[in-house]
Amino acid sequence: MKKNVVKIVIAAICIVLVAGVCLTCFTVVKAGHTGVVLTFGAVEENVFEEGLHFKMPLVQTVVQMNNRTQKVETEGSASSKDLQIISYVVAVNYHVRSEASASLYQNVGKDYGTVIIVPAIQESIKAVTAQFTAEELITKRQTVGDQIKEALSEKINSYGIEVEIFNIVNFDFSEEFNAAVEAKQTAQQQALKAEQDLVRIEVEAKQKIAQAEAEAESIRLIQEALAKSPDYVDYVKWNKWDGKLPEVMGSDGVLVDVGDLAE
Repeated sequence: MKKNVVKIVIAAICIVLVAGVCLTCFTVVKAGHTGVVLTFGAVEENVFEEGLHFKMPLVQTVVQMNNRTQKVETEGSASSKDLQIISYVVAVNYHVRSEASASLYQNVGKDYGTVIIVPAIQESIKAVTAQFTAEELITKRQTVGDQIKEALSEKINSYGIEVEIFNIVNFDFSEEFNAAVEAKQTAQQQALKAEQDLVRIEVEAKQKIAQAEAEAESIRLIQEALAKSPDYVDYVKWNKWDGKLPEVMGSDGVLVDVGDLAE
């Protein structure tokens, strides 16, 4: 009886061991990842795509490398072409190419964001901002961002990392520079207002000249008409009369109610 019990226990242990070994023969690579295969710690060139795969138990291990879009945000400071200090916050979307996963893990490891990407971002920003004045960094922000993205891509593409989107979240300048920009904008606005006032004055002056010329021309025409016909004054007088007689007329100190005469 005891021998049978021992045999049963041994058989159960063997089954558990075999089942455990069988389970270690398979690995599942998650969606959006690749499996970097290590044989006795050495990185294999070929990687596992997402899904179920067989591996040699106790000999091989699989490290999951993320190939989805990832985001890193960093901040720091740099200098412009005119030696203004800029504080920046930028965000970068990137992904690791599947075929480069094994090489990246072998040469850098899984902490490639801190080891490669962030330093490359900082270096690229400093290299590009040094080519623009502080004012140009504001007015040509899109161009600056595109050049930083291009410089960053050149630095990290060789590691199998693709830059998808580069965003300048914020550029901050010193208080002195901000004050100078505000003063310049105020001066420009005042100059524009002065220019607009000058144009308005010129227009008004031209209008007055045109009005004066028109009045002078009218007087000239009247004078010509008077010279040709003395009756022109009567014509103008009767042309402007509204048809109503004055209510009171006087002559030699006598006042007469014209209204009574009309009745």
